[in-house]
Amino acid sequence: MKGTVYKSTGSWYQVKSEDDGKFYDCRLKGKFRIKGIKNTNPVAVGDKVVFDLEDKAEEVVGVIKKIEERDNYIIRRSVNLSKQTHIIAANIDQVFLLVTLNNPPTFTTFIDRFLVTAEAYDVKAVLLFNKIDTYNEEELAEIKFLAALYRNVGYECVGISAKTGKNVDKVKEMMTGRTSMFSGHSGTGKSTLINAIEPGMNLKTSEISEQHKQGQHTTTFAEMFDLSFDARIIDTPGIKGFGVVDIEREELGDFFPEFFRLKQNCKFHNCLHLNEPKCAVKQALEEGEIAWSRYKSYLQILEGEDDNYRIDNYSKK
Repeated sequence: MKGTVYKSTGSWYQVKSEDDGKFYDCRLKGKFRIKGIKNTNPVAVGDKVVFDLEDKAEEVVGVIKKIEERDNYIIRRSVNLSKQTHIIAANIDQVFLLVTLNNPPTFTTFIDRFLVTAEAYDVKAVLLFNKIDTYNEEELAEIKFLAALYRNVGYECVGISAKTGKNVDKVKEMMTGRTSMFSGHSGTGKSTLINAIEPGMNLKTSEISEQHKQGQHTTTFAEMFDLSFDARIIDTPGIKGFGVVDIEREELGDFFPEFFRLKQNCKFHNCLHLNEPKCAVKQALEEGEIAWSRYKSYLQILEGEDDNYRIDNYSKK
């Protein structure tokens, strides 16, 4: 039988059959664990799989025999196992990254690391600036500046309020007929937004921790849901950091679209945009055509630094 993985708990997987539309609890066939796969999860939500059914003590259990080739996926370095990676979801039409200025704050390097990974693995990314109903005039100006920065790069940016419903219909329109993944820090409003998009789902939401201005984790595992308007949604656990993996130094600039557009004008074809002479990217940076926050993110990823760059540090220092 063939099916799609809708939920992964690490050892068991909920698979929706293509044959009868039913959900089956499945486990992995043992050999998947000895293939040298360095992912913490060899099977991810969104994966297309081949599975067999077995009768086990009055219940039917599925055994996953094969994982079909993925169209794309979103991957990051595993938080606790630095040499392993974690595939968040696979076969995604688009990913919505929720961004908040504060409560909790989102860092520009976090945004950029996420966008670089989406570019590298061929996933369309959209930035949703949430909680715009909570910002004062100065904070709204910061959000507008940041949205303009990313629109200039080529990303679609939408200001929304999951609480008041502002632009939720626009997000639904973008989701129709597609499989969409929602991601962002804990507390940015993913569950609130998903509940606004599909009220019947009643996903758990939680308040922001006043002490640390961080959200409490309400989603433990990635899970996909079929929605009522011809759409599928993948809800993911809140992410604190985003480690970029499997990208060579020489390739990194290709996943910054504004760098890639200028690459052919650099003197050296393998230019790293550091101290090389006649670098078109550095020239554009000095002339204000490239945002300093983007270049600083590039340097941090290139040097392997943590994503600790604040959302409000996007001006030239």
